[in-house]
Amino acid sequence: MIKLYADGADMDGIITAASDSFISGFTTNPTLMRAAGITDYTEFAKRVIKYLSEKREDTNLSLEVFADDSVNILRQARIIDSWGEEFDYPVYVKIPVMHTDGTSTAPLINQLSSEGIKLNVTAVFTARQIEETLDALVRTTPSIVSIFAGRIADVGTNPHDIITRGILYYDAIRTVEDKVEFLWASSREAYSYIDAENAGCDIITMTPDLIKKVKGFGKDLTQFSKETCEMFYNDALKSGFAI
Repeated sequence: MIKLYADGADMDGIITAASDSFISGFTTNPTLMRAAGITDYTEFAKRVIKYLSEKREDTNLSLEVFADDSVNILRQARIIDSWGEEFDYPVYVKIPVMHTDGTSTAPLINQLSSEGIKLNVTAVFTARQIEETLDALVRTTPSIVSIFAGRIADVGTNPHDIITRGILYYDAIRTVEDKVEFLWASSREAYSYIDAENAGCDIITMTPDLIKKVKGFGKDLTQFSKETCEMFYNDALKSGFAI
């Protein structure tokens, strides 16, 4: 079964998700942190790591670097990795697949992976990027390739085709010692959970509202139809509509 990771940067939401055994990992990014009003990156990150190390040691957390130049990406990645060691909790360092000028971060991915740092290579959109990432990784070091399937679909491209090509490439080079996982990111609907599994992904990240919908899978559709009709009727009455 595909693993479900909770995506967000709200501490209360993380605590709630951590109480759910259905959740097996956590991800966040600078955009989510900004939206949540986080101003102290280190304080927030360490607070989350400490909490999860005590309450859900069976999970992991992905934290993203926010530098763009090579020197500071490497520096931040090593610091973030050290936080995991500090609390004896598995932290994956998220590295964007490219710099903001469009150049590949593959050399940095290779260097950090060679050092044994667990990576989550993020913002992957193309099959070529998947292939370049797999070539750069030391695949015996635990790593995640995050494919932004939802955003790919937003522009009218089928993410299944890209993921399938990437997995086929991986199948041709993988060994029994490999520890690479594919992640379906930027989910837009609950059905993405099934889409991701069908595509061959190992993990999917979802927001709390989508996770709630996934947990409602299997509901009787006739009953669901009845509840929807009742909702329309009751809201019309409450609005005092008349024709």
